[in-house]
Amino acid sequence: MVTGTELTSEERAENNARRTKARVSARLWVAAGVAGIVILGAWLKYSPGASGSSAAAPPAALPQVVVSKPLVQDLDTRLGFLGQFSAVSQVELRAQVGGTLTGIFFKDGDIVRKGDLLFTIDPRPYEITLAEATAQLDVASARLELADRQLDRAKDLEQSNAGTVENVDQRTADRRAAEASIEDAKARIRDAQFDLDHCRITAPFTGRMGTHLVSVGNLIAGSRTATSPTTLLATLVSLDPIYLDFDMSESDFLTYSKYRERLKGAHVQKVEVALGDDKRYTRKGVFDFLDNVLDRSSGTIRARATVPNSDLTLTPGQFALVRVVVATPSPTLLVPDTAVLPDQSQHKVMTVSAEGVVVPKQVEVGDIRGGLRVIPSGLAPNDRIIVGGLLHAPPGTKVATQDGTIRYDGGRD
Repeated sequence: MVTGTELTSEERAENNARRTKARVSARLWVAAGVAGIVILGAWLKYSPGASGSSAAAPPAALPQVVVSKPLVQDLDTRLGFLGQFSAVSQVELRAQVGGTLTGIFFKDGDIVRKGDLLFTIDPRPYEITLAEATAQLDVASARLELADRQLDRAKDLEQSNAGTVENVDQRTADRRAAEASIEDAKARIRDAQFDLDHCRITAPFTGRMGTHLVSVGNLIAGSRTATSPTTLLATLVSLDPIYLDFDMSESDFLTYSKYRERLKGAHVQKVEVALGDDKRYTRKGVFDFLDNVLDRSSGTIRARATVPNSDLTLTPGQFALVRVVVATPSPTLLVPDTAVLPDQSQHKVMTVSAEGVVVPKQVEVGDIRGGLRVIPSGLAPNDRIIVGGLLHAPPGTKVATQDGTIRYDGGRD
């Protein structure tokens, strides 16, 4: 029979055996790990790709950009504005005499020439008035003839002492009254003829007609001096030449004034005009008016150019771009518009220094000329500006450069 003490001794022996096996197994695993580390280190050390990797690694490639010096071109100085055409002459056609409208001799929108017949009013009442005035002239002429004969007889009787001085004076007064009646009759004839002539309404100048606002058969109200209501018949606007009105800002006005002083006060300047979405300035005109005050509310001053319109294609109310030449050609720096970067309310151009480092330069920008952006200030002619690869050239970056070329397209100017 086995006692409790004996059972405890056997259990202790088994526990000792288990601990011994566990220590042996742990040592085997540690030895295997060390061997693996040694093998891995040897492979990293003696493998062809790993040997001297840090010393033989090539340097990182520099970003590639295209650079060029600004293009220098002799260009004149211009100011650009948005303008609107207006008619040199515009008239509302109204009758100076009243009556029934008997004829309309144009189509709405027609081009009419000076003197063309447009409307007619029934002339019969005015023909009657003219006939009455003519008859009165005949009566006055007959009275004058009688007064002349009576005066001659009175003078003869006075010379033969058969008549008196008072009789001669009376006949003289009768003759003067007859002469006055003739002048009055002639004035009435001119008045009646005036009314009769104005039964025919003609074009006062060459231009384009608007729509007619009355129809044949309408009773027309007329007035010679417009002291009473009159009937509006139609409107007529002139087309050749035509005005181009535009507003000049205060800064542009100062620029224009500065250049005008250099031109010894010359006021008349040539302008160029581009129509609609056409960016080509194909029409020419003359800058012939500048207002005498600046508008306080808008800070602008009214200006105007006169543009020939021999083909009659320009219409009052139409918008156009106008460009004013204010100075003679001088050397001007030009760069591609894509090379100019907006910087809040300013602009900058990326340049490359002699050490190959990207350096930003703040510039003043002008208009587009020949497909390029005018740079009035901020750049030097020898600056190397980045014209390609801007995305890879932030300020302070060292870059590799490749020479490029800036070309001026005169056909787009």
